[in-house]
Amino acid sequence: MLSARSIFQEIVDSDETYQLFCSIAASGETQGGWENARIAALVPESMRHLAPKITRHGADEDKHGRIFGALLRKRGLDPVPVPPETDYTMLLEKRGIGLAHDKLRRDEPLTEEDIVVYLAHSRVTEQRAADQMVTLVTYFGDHPEVGRAITMISADENNHLAYCHEELLRLAAAGHGRRIQQVLRESALNEIAVYRDVSLAVMGHMGRLLRWPAAKSAALAAGIHGVYAYERLGGWRRMVSLAMPERRGALDGPPTPAPAV
Repeated sequence: MLSARSIFQEIVDSDETYQLFCSIAASGETQGGWENARIAALVPESMRHLAPKITRHGADEDKHGRIFGALLRKRGLDPVPVPPETDYTMLLEKRGIGLAHDKLRRDEPLTEEDIVVYLAHSRVTEQRAADQMVTLVTYFGDHPEVGRAITMISADENNHLAYCHEELLRLAAAGHGRRIQQVLRESALNEIAVYRDVSLAVMGHMGRLLRWPAAKSAALAAGIHGVYAYERLGGWRRMVSLAMPERRGALDGPPTPAPAV
């Protein structure tokens, strides 16, 4: 029977698929760390109070990249190149979602509009990350090899999501509400399509490495398309709602250290 637990167990049990999984995850987190570091450095003066939180966000993502690298080293594996069709961050950028890397490479201050776009985009992508990590922790939180790492990453992703909610609500109260909702909707509708494409690509690579029969690969692809259909019909709305989180100031203070893996 196909399930998230059984599929992930297969991926973890094979060195080749585990190597690819950790490499994709590490690359995405490292990209996110760089993006947040650049945004923090370029925050406009009117929003400088956000710089420490954006820095913390980036530091957490850098930490996650190092954690996935450490998981590889623990098994005696090296990172492998990330196939471009599995690069979630860059595929979102190609659709014009978030802040373009060429803008972040310039030493020019960002605008308040840029920060609104950054936070709205992050609210959508952090929802996806938080949901994925909850699933992994549910099934593998007690796993001897990856359990501690995914549990810490999950807690960080929940903090990132809370931070996005809190700051977007503050900006909405300051008069940015209409633009926030516009960017949230645009980001969510593009994200669900990119997530579908990346999921199909990742499962395609995993299936080839694990030599899955055609029927199994087809069933997984059908499931991915089914999730997309649900999200396109209305499931995307969970990614655009805003509510003040129970925990305020989730990114105040320094990042928590990475666990030994």
